[in-house]
Amino acid sequence: MSALTEELCGKEISSTQVSRFAEVLDEEVKKFQNRPLGKYCYLYLDADYQKIRYEGSVRSLAVLKAVGVTDKGVREVLGVSCSLSEAEVHWRCFLESLLKRGMHGIELIISDSHSGLREAIKAVLPSVKWQRCLFHLAQNASAYAPHTYMRKEICESVREIYQAVDKNEAKSRLRRVVEKYHVKAERFCSWLEEQFIEGLTFFDFPKEHWKKIRTVNIVERINQEEKRRTKIARLFPSIESCERLVVTIAMRIHEEWATEAKYMLM
Repeated sequence: MSALTEELCGKEISSTQVSRFAEVLDEEVKKFQNRPLGKYCYLYLDADYQKIRYEGSVRSLAVLKAVGVTDKGVREVLGVSCSLSEAEVHWRCFLESLLKRGMHGIELIISDSHSGLREAIKAVLPSVKWQRCLFHLAQNASAYAPHTYMRKEICESVREIYQAVDKNEAKSRLRRVVEKYHVKAERFCSWLEEQFIEGLTFFDFPKEHWKKIRTVNIVERINQEEKRRTKIARLFPSIESCERLVVTIAMRIHEEWATEAKYMLM
């Protein structure tokens, strides 16, 4: 901060002034993180990792994000959480904090199959339906391709399954894919049959919402802006410094969404 101020304004600032600026920003971050929530039909959850310096070593810091779509069809950033704790504990505490702030009415949770997340959802929101992100599901399928040249082909076959007009057609497409690859990609077929059901939930909701509730692309706007900023920082000196930056980015995007047209027609 000191270096930037000197370059942009032509004057140095002291470490005391830097600390004061950080304190003011932290107050805004705390207000945003603790603000009351309301009713949301869809809850999107995603996570990524940042590097921080902690107790003399470099550690991976989990950054969890929650985005909701209100019953009016408006997008909101509900919260961001940074922690070094175990995955399930972190996810559970994060979901509990959203509920304590008033989040209610959730009909569907959309996320990738992050470590510990499924267990946390079962513990905190056991009655809510879950949709596995189809973009990540298709990407994960490539790991089961027997040859490198088949990866793209296998990913496309998974995407085509979920482009069906209803569940029954999706099941028919699954059978055709399994028949096609059961000899040359047996491991992929076994994996697909096991994971297939996790991608079907969106069919239970209004068709006009399908495209927006079968992936976590809604969170990608935050992730892209975060990466653009954090690739400069590379290594954060503390958990607080990372959280300060990520939440500030989320606050700005939240404000942009509040002035845009409705994300969905409910």
